[in-house]
Amino acid sequence: MTVTPEMLLDGPRGRRLCLNLALELMPALRQPVMQCGGALDPAMGKGRVHLTLMVPDDDDAGRPLDDGPWEPGDVARVLRSCDPGGVTERLIGRAFDASVSVSRGWQEPEGEDFLAALPEIRQALIPLARAVLATAAGASYDAPRQAEQWHLDWRVPEDPVRLPSSPRPQLAAWAAATRAEEERAHHDRPRDPRAPYSGTWWSHPERLLQTVGHIPSSFDRIEDLPWEEFMTAVPIRGTGRTYEIAAEEDWAALCRDFPLDVTASRRHSWFSVTGRDGDWVIPDWESVASVWDAVHLSSLAYLRCATRSITVDDARASMIAGWNPDTTIWLTDVAREWVEPRQSWRRSRASDEWERTA
Repeated sequence: MTVTPEMLLDGPRGRRLCLNLALELMPALRQPVMQCGGALDPAMGKGRVHLTLMVPDDDDAGRPLDDGPWEPGDVARVLRSCDPGGVTERLIGRAFDASVSVSRGWQEPEGEDFLAALPEIRQALIPLARAVLATAAGASYDAPRQAEQWHLDWRVPEDPVRLPSSPRPQLAAWAAATRAEEERAHHDRPRDPRAPYSGTWWSHPERLLQTVGHIPSSFDRIEDLPWEEFMTAVPIRGTGRTYEIAAEEDWAALCRDFPLDVTASRRHSWFSVTGRDGDWVIPDWESVASVWDAVHLSSLAYLRCATRSITVDDARASMIAGWNPDTTIWLTDVAREWVEPRQSWRRSRASDEWERTA
């Protein structure tokens, strides 16, 4: 599949990656973006506003930008002056990490996400999206599950890591609990999606074995990041059949083939995220395990699909929430710790970078 810049900008997380990258390249734009984002942020009780500004000419583009007031069209004009030639793998990684860290599968997006979704901003971000895809990192975003995998554990090295096991009973318990929550929510929660209710919002079982394909880049690409100081990476190898989620249709097909209704239990949280009021489904993971041993979400699929409404059919939709990029979820007992040594890592207090300690 040929990945285009527009594909990267299809999803909220991809747009936010590119906007973050622009801020890495043009730090002076941070205040205007925060100002416009704040005006669009539902949490601040504000809607879109119309402001005016004189944007600096090219001759003084290196000078600090005016304090404002700013409006999105002005931000788009400055974004169009951003030189994609300054894009590096390191800056892309920082922008990707930041996009994942502000992903919200349980409430309204940040104002900056609304800003990045505006047509004029998306259009202005196309050169940066193209530059991302032209790098080695960007070219690998649609790669399938790698043979070499790592399970990430946040405990200190002295605390032994115990890998999740026995997926079959865990899936059975998850399926029973999900249906029970759905039944309770159907009776106890109001139909109005705007009502102040919340509950389970993620779209997969949390307690199964999860692995990533690349370290240490995956350490900070975790939604609702715990921000711990230590990380133990356990080498994993698995066999069997892996279902690849490379685009939204892959997720939609999984939901059609193995549908599990979660309308009542997800309605309020997912309406807040997407603005969609309707029926919601996720895959019945216990049934998926009868056909597939593992499911892998590529980085590109995450950037395109996470935290957006994905059409399943004329009546139903779904959402990918709580699932990190380039992450494999193991549904059957086919994955094992490999012969390579475990790796211990620590976050540097000085640089905030990860350093290997063993």
